[in-house]
Amino acid sequence: MNEKQLVRQIIRGNKKAVCQFYHTYQSRLLNFILTKIENPKDAEEILQDTFLSSLDSLPLFKFNSSLYTWLCSISYHEIVDFYRKKKLKTIIFSRLPWLEKIMDKALGPELALQEKEIKIKIYHTFKNLSEGYAQVLRLKYIEGLSMKEIALRLKTSIKAVESKLSRARLAFQKQYVKETGQTFGKNRQILSTTFDQGELSS
Repeated sequence: MNEKQLVRQIIRGNKKAVCQFYHTYQSRLLNFILTKIENPKDAEEILQDTFLSSLDSLPLFKFNSSLYTWLCSISYHEIVDFYRKKKLKTIIFSRLPWLEKIMDKALGPELALQEKEIKIKIYHTFKNLSEGYAQVLRLKYIEGLSMKEIALRLKTSIKAVESKLSRARLAFQKQYVKETGQTFGKNRQILSTTFDQGELSS
């Protein structure tokens, strides 16, 4: 099956064609991503996002290049988006005081404008969380304590801290959306990504 036939079959919803598409380009594309991303886990995530984006965009593919070249261009945009959101994660809970670190200028001036808005929204979200949830989030993401240190501070077990932190992250997400009415994209929301990872860059 040549590229045009493969694309037609995928657009028609042929599951075997989708599997062939993935297995044909998976290895080469992952190697390409690994030339840009050092962490294999991050590279795998970008690979999956690339395939998801490509499936959405296949009806618009005009065969002006090979499928592999086209996939590389999509993965490049996913890589840029990955670094952009990684910087936003740093902003969301950077250490001192209330997100004062400004992101790298290379990421574009529009992100610097977002920083002040994010600070205000997070401040209001925290004010409306229960004290228990706000406390455990502060200990973990602002003071940077380990699970063991938080357990000692709160005089409870590590397992209880993990459970409470999970609930607190979810409560924060829900309250943030309630406060702002905002979401952050159809596949990966900034806040969801931040908290679901369980750890934040600093």
